Amino acid sequence: MFLLFNFYHNLSGLFAPLKKITGMNKTFFSIICTAFVFATLNSCTVGTTNPPPAPLSFLMVVHASPDAPNLDVIANSQTIASNFAYGASTEYLSAAPATYQIRMAPTTTTTYLIDTTLAMIDGKAYTLFAIDSLSKIKTVKVEDNFTTPPSDSSRIRLFHFSPDAPSVDIAVTGGDLLYSHRFFNDQNTNPVLAQFITLAAGTYNLEVRLAGTSIVLLALPNIPLGGGKVYTFYAKGFAGGSGAQSLSLGTIINSQ
Repeated sequence: MFLLFNFYHNLSGLFAPLKKITGMNKTFFSIICTAFVFATLNSCTVGTTNPPPAPLSFLMVVHASPDAPNLDVIANSQTIASNFAYGASTEYLSAAPATYQIRMAPTTTTTYLIDTTLAMIDGKAYTLFAIDSLSKIKTVKVEDNFTTPPSDSSRIRLFHFSPDAPSVDIAVTGGDLLYSHRFFNDQNTNPVLAQFITLAAGTYNLEVRLAGTSIVLLALPNIPLGGGKVYTFYAKGFAGGSGAQSLSLGTIINSQ
């Protein structure tokens, strides 16, 4: 189980935050909770015996659309992220398993750039990315099946969410390939690409290369991979962008 519930009584609401929205580095289910709010749960009486755990799903949302404005993210009628900036991500949010309407609009407006549905299954965790350029903005969902590696190892996965970047290879600097011929949103048609690989823990110098060549598009020095940790990396920004919209690497730590 992801969370331990000691009691629940007359619960209401939709999504419940495990933590507040913060920066890019995230911890996977690190809080033991006594109660959360859910839209579909009935009230129950707390007795001397703990009730069975309520069914739960979990969701993280990531803003990875380089030229989109700050967004408000609404699940059904509940705002689950406000003034949500490019490159930011929420902590995992808990909710009753169900299908939700997910809408995203520029902050303080109701001009919805995204209006989609999201099915969430009991016991499953998901990350929902807002991707692509503003004119083509859309969401993509990935399932987060995490297994903590041994203390001398890390597990990582990579997504390509740079709209105008070509197919790329990810390699140790001057060395072996970790990923080859990754192209924009490729895991959406090949779910195997959303799986994790295991590496020895340590600090890595990596580089993004034009696929099949030695041409370096982006140097990634001093990437720390901690023992016993799980990471999601994603290429973001525009290959031809500048400043905040330049090609870069987003990082989510999915476990301590």
